[in-house]
Amino acid sequence: MKTIPSPYLLYLGDAKDDLSVKTSRGVATWRPALCVGEHSAEGCEVSLGLPQLSFTDAVDKGAKTLIIGIANAGGSMSPQIIKHAIDALNAGMNLASGLHDRLSDHLEIVAAAKNNGLQIFDIRQPPNNLVVGNGRPRAGRRLLTVGTDCSVGKMYTTLALEKELKNRGVNANFRATGQTGILIAQSGIPIDAVIADFISGSVEMISPARDDGGWDLIEGQGSLFHPSYAGVSLGLLHGAQPDALILCHEFDRPHMRGIPGRPLPDLATCLKSNLEAARVTNPDAIAVGVCVNSSRLSPEQAKSACAEIERELGLPCQDPIAMGINRIADRLLECFDKSAAA
Repeated sequence: MKTIPSPYLLYLGDAKDDLSVKTSRGVATWRPALCVGEHSAEGCEVSLGLPQLSFTDAVDKGAKTLIIGIANAGGSMSPQIIKHAIDALNAGMNLASGLHDRLSDHLEIVAAAKNNGLQIFDIRQPPNNLVVGNGRPRAGRRLLTVGTDCSVGKMYTTLALEKELKNRGVNANFRATGQTGILIAQSGIPIDAVIADFISGSVEMISPARDDGGWDLIEGQGSLFHPSYAGVSLGLLHGAQPDALILCHEFDRPHMRGIPGRPLPDLATCLKSNLEAARVTNPDAIAVGVCVNSSRLSPEQAKSACAEIERELGLPCQDPIAMGINRIADRLLECFDKSAAA
């Protein structure tokens, strides 16, 4: 995917809750240096805490792309969003959107982009040059985040680990596979929009061979135990050929996302299955930690629950937001420093 020009103006529309702007919020949280401000429509009830800017003011401050970072029902573009998209193009900004309703399907948006010599980026549009995966070993180190369910913190874990490793002087790169991650990384492939035969090959494309001693940190999707999305998860495991896995989990989640009555798998079973799948293309894959979302627990409960997981699995367990990810980074580097020495 082409690099999305930055800096960004983040579009909030008329959102009424934080979940509706999760994409804009993710970009603002993890790439604040790329964001010049936010733009809200009348009736918007949320804010990212950034300067509220008109399209022309944003361009004057250097904004190159308007990110339509909202998540509405059905992923559609209302007449208001379409109007604002055209206004942004006329003001001099490119457009990027992760909605299912593609910018390129709206002729008036395409015409405005052409007339202004600007680009539109449909984040959920995979590139045309995808290949079938081959599973052949390739140089470099790779880590993949996997989960007991969807939306349990795989992207946040991967980004937190990238930050931790870079702070230690380790060469590490976040490889994006979802719409928010792509906007944060400014590149990537939306795995959930890739035809099944090409999923593993698309992961090989975003994480090619590298010989600089660094790490590719690949954002996971879905769960092997989720009936709706396990195919995407399996393709990621095979294409990533991960040397290391981090298992992600949310405490006290009542059921698999969108499937009431279906419980999440226990951690040991989930980890075992993910390792077995990973070892199809990398027989030496290991687990290096468990990352949890402990927002439903008190700090004391979270600490106790993490300690129990560590006793059960023999792996460091942390909430990357509330506790950091330093101990998991320690385990990762210790394991692979030893393997390199051997």
